[in-house]
Amino acid sequence: MQYDVNKIREDFPILARSVYGKPLVYLDNGATTQKPRCVVESITDEYYSVNANVHRGVHFLSQQATNLHEASRETVRRFINARSISEIVFTRGTTESINLVASSFADSQMKEGDEVIVSVMEHHSNIVSWQLQAARKGIVLKVIPMNDRGELLLDEYKKLFSEKTKLVSVAHVSNVLGTINPVKDMIAFAHSQGVPVLVDGAQSIPHMKVDVQDLDADFYVFSGHKVYGPTGIGVLYGKEAWLDKLPPYQGGGEMIKNVSFEKTTFNELPFKFEAGTPDYIGSTALAKALDYVSAIGMDNIFAYEHGLTQYAMNRLKEIPGMRILGEAEQKGGVISFLVGDIHHFDMGTLLDRLGIAVRTGHHCAEPLMHRLGIEGTVRASLGLYNTKEEIDALVEGVLRVSRMFA
Repeated sequence: MQYDVNKIREDFPILARSVYGKPLVYLDNGATTQKPRCVVESITDEYYSVNANVHRGVHFLSQQATNLHEASRETVRRFINARSISEIVFTRGTTESINLVASSFADSQMKEGDEVIVSVMEHHSNIVSWQLQAARKGIVLKVIPMNDRGELLLDEYKKLFSEKTKLVSVAHVSNVLGTINPVKDMIAFAHSQGVPVLVDGAQSIPHMKVDVQDLDADFYVFSGHKVYGPTGIGVLYGKEAWLDKLPPYQGGGEMIKNVSFEKTTFNELPFKFEAGTPDYIGSTALAKALDYVSAIGMDNIFAYEHGLTQYAMNRLKEIPGMRILGEAEQKGGVISFLVGDIHHFDMGTLLDRLGIAVRTGHHCAEPLMHRLGIEGTVRASLGLYNTKEEIDALVEGVLRVSRMFA
């Protein structure tokens, strides 16, 4: 099918608004994406017509809400090609998914001195979660280094393995550099060493086709709000064999089979990890978002965004004093940059006055900033609705700010 970005933009009412009297240019998709009308309408429709707590209710509304919630689980399973709906756990987002695995995995599979391998480009959620377990259990973090282009050094990665390595936890796509890491090869090597792998898919799920069986990932996590869905809903995919081994993360309703004061037995998968009332409104809206991007086609989205990224990189390089951080051969639509001696916060603040929304700071990746020798960057992150005209507006905006500081 032909990719009609203008038709797609009609589905996102917020893109038509103005900021400070200027047309909104939204380039902060790495933080959160805007929502198509169908997603917002699904939230309203369910609250107004189907709202009831799911599971165990015998009345009509509860059964209808339960059917929608569980149909959403099947939509997620199909979207990432998981083997079974038992492998799809709903969480609040990527961060909670990582914390769930870190807590349950460390409790049941690790002892003092055991090692987890992460990379230098991880988001804080994939660092701090493991540091909390290090403080509790005395486990050790090992860090995969990278080259100056922002590519992980795979030879060094392989050297990090030892008989104490129990898990690899790595980002599919860097939220700062845009680097698409070769996770399939990394997983294959880890498995050759008998080590499972968790993949942080927060920045990959909105932009490319993900097949967890093809990757052979043991765990794969992502957030709904990054993929045009609502906030507060996310997914943990885990191979059934692993989820069976891990203890529950939280206790409460839903995750139990039988409770007495003497003993509690836990529910079957995936409910063992879903304590309390789930976000059944959010799960339906997430499914709607996944259906939306599926209808466009993930391969089509990837191809369109790849072309737009190349255009943006070339245009930004025309700017005097431009420094782009991260020029990996395999790169997604995240462009972090600095211009001359202009502070990233000043650049972002002044671009905002021109209606251009970018993010500034360390992007929850301070160790990566230390590796790059900087405090932070300006980050423009692309989505399926961005256009070359918006890239041109960004370039003109950066040039205008640069002239002010000259």
